[in-house]
Amino acid sequence: MDTINTTERLRHLRQLMKEHGVDVYSTFISGFSGSAGTAVITSEKAALATDGRYFSQASKQLDSNWHLLKQGLEDVPTWQEWTAEASEGHKTVGVDPTVITAPEARRLNDRIKKKGGAQLVGIKTNLVDLVWGDERPPRPREKVSVLDIKYAGKKFEEKIEDLQKELDKKKSAGLIISLLDEVAWLFNLRGKDIPCNPVFFSYAAVTPTTATLYVDDSKLNPDVVPHLGDKIRIRPYDAVFEDAESFGASLEMEAPVEGKPPTPKRKFRISTKASWALSLNLGGEEKVEEVRSPVGDAKAIKNATELEGMRACHIRDGASLSEYFAWLEEELTVKGTKLDEVQGADKLEEIRSRKDHFVGLSFDTISSTGPNAAVIHYKPERGNCSTIDPAALYLCDSGAQYFDGTTDTTRTLHFGEPTDMERKAYTLVLKGLIAIDRAVFPKGTSGFALDTLARQFLWQEGLDYRHGTGHGVGSYLNVHEGPIGIGTRVQYSEVSLSVGNVLSDEPGYYEDGNFGIRIENVIMVQEAKTNHRFGDKPWLGFEHVTMVPMCRKLIDPKLLTQEERTWLNEYHREVYDKTKGFFEGDQRTMKWLERETSPIHVIELNLI
Repeated sequence: MDTINTTERLRHLRQLMKEHGVDVYSTFISGFSGSAGTAVITSEKAALATDGRYFSQASKQLDSNWHLLKQGLEDVPTWQEWTAEASEGHKTVGVDPTVITAPEARRLNDRIKKKGGAQLVGIKTNLVDLVWGDERPPRPREKVSVLDIKYAGKKFEEKIEDLQKELDKKKSAGLIISLLDEVAWLFNLRGKDIPCNPVFFSYAAVTPTTATLYVDDSKLNPDVVPHLGDKIRIRPYDAVFEDAESFGASLEMEAPVEGKPPTPKRKFRISTKASWALSLNLGGEEKVEEVRSPVGDAKAIKNATELEGMRACHIRDGASLSEYFAWLEEELTVKGTKLDEVQGADKLEEIRSRKDHFVGLSFDTISSTGPNAAVIHYKPERGNCSTIDPAALYLCDSGAQYFDGTTDTTRTLHFGEPTDMERKAYTLVLKGLIAIDRAVFPKGTSGFALDTLARQFLWQEGLDYRHGTGHGVGSYLNVHEGPIGIGTRVQYSEVSLSVGNVLSDEPGYYEDGNFGIRIENVIMVQEAKTNHRFGDKPWLGFEHVTMVPMCRKLIDPKLLTQEERTWLNEYHREVYDKTKGFFEGDQRTMKWLERETSPIHVIELNLI
């Protein structure tokens, strides 16, 4: 990860800020390549805010122009607080309204005014794009294709009809959908505009009687228009803002009341994650209702076809990982081959690509050895990465896109002799994963409420990790999917877990500059069988679908309870039974699988 000199970029941007009458600008221009970060620039200072997953990465990539705001740490201001402080003295803060949500804009504007700043203004021209100039890459123009009903499980016409009934029930004028995975899911379409995510640049607008897809028609494969039929209107991608103005202007208004401004009989809905620009074009707060997207809620509850696809693709994917780990172990410890992290990732992708229904990766493989594994979202770069050290921990977080599902699996291995601390930390993390997997809870429970189950064993040792315990997973869609998850984020307390939700279970532990440990399975919410039914409500639990062994030599059986050892033995038997058929004639992988899934016996425990 190289540090990028941003001096010239900042000089140019500050000149544009002056020309557009803003003193502070929130944007993305720092040279930091992580997936979560916000940059704020003033005439004299520049700050980047990111969360605990990226502290180490940002420290390496930012040059001396930048101040790193480590979000979540005590006494470190949020980027919003830092921005408000910078606006003191009646300064104006600018932002591209397409990259900030309406709720975020309101909250930021309030902070700015409380600190003595002027206001937050939306600048339609993105100043960073002007700095980028001709070097700005063009918008992707990959083709959009139809997802066969045998994978989707439900016709798109039925999805839209359900949404229209919901809008009418809520007395809503309509809904503009801006999240790309929601548009793709709603219309049973998939694209390739975002690497590793089968989505395409688009918007959609649905009213109780109409549905419009905003996408450049040159991107559509020949089968898309017949698939959509004559009831779906197709408009150019950029036309959504023009149409939003028309939607807002056409809303039927209530009869005026003396002393009060007129209000619409029905408002247009947008997601709380939609851009401020959409809200402004619809006419602002008076004409807009911000809600958690009903499309996102529906998408998160997988149908029977999607759930079965998840089970099937994780078996194939698990077999690929076992083959990779067996190969890697032999190369490093038997043949003495020197392999770097990218070479390892490439080999894993090649193995996966031979499996049925493979489309591509679901994210860039995190192939990390030793200290690099402590960088939570580490990305090895070709020609600038480490050689895999068989005497150090190796963390591999990877996933794939298949027509029948999306995978995301993390395993941490050691090809030599782990230290006592590494074995202890690994086992504590494993105990947390098992605790989530075995959890039984009443309907209405959120992932926020379950998070401590995964952390409790680390907490007892004064240890923790700086990321969530689980995120939603799409079905041949984004590997990170809302609105559900397991963690301390406030939004995870707002949505209860439901039968059909698919999410990850991934506790970890990291020592900067030393090692990192994470274990991740994908789990699905199902109804649980209980002896009683308190409150006459359903009780829920999880079904795991990831089929990859845990690292046997990193487990300290003394730290496991009898129930945990039973779970582990049963899990390994399941992995063995479901994946062994892929290894006929592959003695190397079969031998590795048999060793890694062999049960922990009481006699063995007593010998340790």
